[in-house]
Amino acid sequence: MKDTILKTNYQQRQNKKTLTVTAFALFSLFFGAGNLVLPPLLGYKSGSLWWLVTLGFCISGVLIPILGIMAHAKLQGTLFDFAKKVSPMFSAIYCYIIYGIAISLPSPRTASVTHEMAIQPFLDSSSLLTSLIYFILVFVFAINRSKIMDLLGKLLTPGILIILIAIIAATIFSLDFDFVTSEMERPFSSGILEGYQTFDAIGAVVVGAVIIISVNIKEKTASFQEKKTLIAKAGLWAGIGLLLVYGGLILTGALFGGSFDDEISRTALLRGISTETLGQKANFFLSVLVSFACFTTAVGIVTGTADFIKGRFNNSILAYRVTALISCFLGVMVGQFNVGHIIAVAVPALMFIYPITIVLILLNVIPEQWSSSKVFKRVVSVTVLFSIPDFLGSVGLGDHISHYTTWIPFNGYQLGWVLPSLVAFLISNLVHGKKQA
Repeated sequence: MKDTILKTNYQQRQNKKTLTVTAFALFSLFFGAGNLVLPPLLGYKSGSLWWLVTLGFCISGVLIPILGIMAHAKLQGTLFDFAKKVSPMFSAIYCYIIYGIAISLPSPRTASVTHEMAIQPFLDSSSLLTSLIYFILVFVFAINRSKIMDLLGKLLTPGILIILIAIIAATIFSLDFDFVTSEMERPFSSGILEGYQTFDAIGAVVVGAVIIISVNIKEKTASFQEKKTLIAKAGLWAGIGLLLVYGGLILTGALFGGSFDDEISRTALLRGISTETLGQKANFFLSVLVSFACFTTAVGIVTGTADFIKGRFNNSILAYRVTALISCFLGVMVGQFNVGHIIAVAVPALMFIYPITIVLILLNVIPEQWSSSKVFKRVVSVTVLFSIPDFLGSVGLGDHISHYTTWIPFNGYQLGWVLPSLVAFLISNLVHGKKQA
């Protein structure tokens, strides 16, 4: 009896340890250093309406990504499995687009953040030189697949978190809750759209598969349901962590409203807040930690993309190396631009692919009886169709098509796909239910 109790207690401790490690791993994967520059400026511009932009930002930057992890817990497959109910060809195209965006935008953005946070304030060197050296090192690490990156990732995230918590706490306890009046017209939808820039929903469908593989290796004896529960709980805890950090940074930016130039850049604002709250030394350490964390993110994106292409070409080592080389070349070309420019360039791609990703996540997370293959096809088709006006609007063609799109609900908020997709889902299930009856 005593042995049974001891064995049960040991198993419970192991389960808690596994849950903690998995939750922290998920948080680290989502907590890209490039994302840190987004919430402070959003809060800075929102002022008294910071809570509305926080709500919007956390829907697209926290809730949807965590639902993506829960969908992975249900599927326990790969990125390809997310869209295969639409069709295998659509799923393959979707995967190529996702990885193409990953190496063209968030990966180069890490080099730009590194230059603006850690190089530009201290050295008089060009962003092209920074980007070139940065991605040469990324290529070397991606080819050699060094385990140092995993170790650095585990050490860097706690370091960044400690400094960020200190910044948030120092701001909250030292400044009066006196917000500037906001002139932001659409705070809620602005928060949602800025949350797109975290790339966390895309990250969920990509890195979720990595977590599945890791759990399968470490928990070989666990049942499907046990692994599903573990991943879902870990995702929930990771989401709470992201919510607190993102919300805290938005609030911090709002409390500093009016303290800096209205045209201040995202990276300059983060540096300025860090200096004001903790001093120059802390700002230096934050810059160094963010730079290393950006680097591990870039290596992860390049390696993951190269692995995908390698798998599509019968595990060809040549395909892996060529993909890594192309990814790093794109990184050098795009990474030399400033963070604001890369974020602006990313908008059209995100306005098209993010709605599709969100819909795929939601369809995969709901019960099977409401997400048949036919439902997938109809809802995703409608989402693609109604994402086109938002995409065209983001590239400056909105006025040319406004006569045809004014009737679409929420079109003015660049969320014209939401209601049509919901209606398609409801009608598809109603028709499907009647046929089954």
